[in-house]
Amino acid sequence: MKTSNRSAGLVRMGSAWAALGLVGELLAGSGSLAHLAARGAPPDAAATAQPAPREAGQWKKISPKDDVWIDSVAKQVKISGEIVLREGQLELFACLKQTKEHEAIVACTTKAYVVHAALLAVGAVAGSPVRFRPDYQAAAGTEVEVYVEWTDADGKPQRANARDWIRNIKTGKPLEQPWVFGGSGFWQDETTGEKFYQAESGDFICVSNFPSAMLDLPIKSSESNEALMFECWTDRIPPVETKVTLYLVPQLKKGAAQEKPAGKAEQRGTKPPALRPTRAPAT
Repeated sequence: MKTSNRSAGLVRMGSAWAALGLVGELLAGSGSLAHLAARGAPPDAAATAQPAPREAGQWKKISPKDDVWIDSVAKQVKISGEIVLREGQLELFACLKQTKEHEAIVACTTKAYVVHAALLAVGAVAGSPVRFRPDYQAAAGTEVEVYVEWTDADGKPQRANARDWIRNIKTGKPLEQPWVFGGSGFWQDETTGEKFYQAESGDFICVSNFPSAMLDLPIKSSESNEALMFECWTDRIPPVETKVTLYLVPQLKKGAAQEKPAGKAEQRGTKPPALRPTRAPAT
């Protein structure tokens, strides 16, 4: 994917958090994501290990332009997507459409910041993205399980844990670590005051560590070609172009207070940070 196309994917906002508040208004008319997240007791993590499909009336679409829904009772987020890759090494499980399809199994029809807002609305807490300086610090935040639903060639509904589609190259086992809601970050242009949500470059649900990732792994996982840790588990993945639905299920502890993390530091400068180079698709 050309860098110019990926650069165009960054969301520009006069106020990034004001945009998230706007999504809150779409959800319940309250304009308060904290209020939405506090409604009702979060379910025990064990109860959400295999979330059942919900009836249409329990899901609320939160943006007219994005295929994202929330179930505020079951505390789940639902996203539409499509299989775009079945073979090869991975840097992501899911990207945004027209960003990193040659590095991810699924491409989703949404803006990343809308999903960020949806996760906040169902009680997840954005922690902090990975850091490499002065020392490595893994991404942190609410753990989020990801499930996939699709219809097979025989018309039968199927469901899988997304981690079962990702194989550790060294161990030959499925991905063992859960994703955490690092929450990406914002870059602010000092000249104009505009803010950019960094995950819009494509780093949506990652298996290699990126400071711009919305969901990342809480372990060290390199992005360099020679050190990539994960690959597609081809036999388990439906054909390319299969329509899928992703369920993002925050692992919330029943009755546990969710503290708001300290504000994230923002990168400042005169232009957006350079997007990292991507590997060319295999020929």
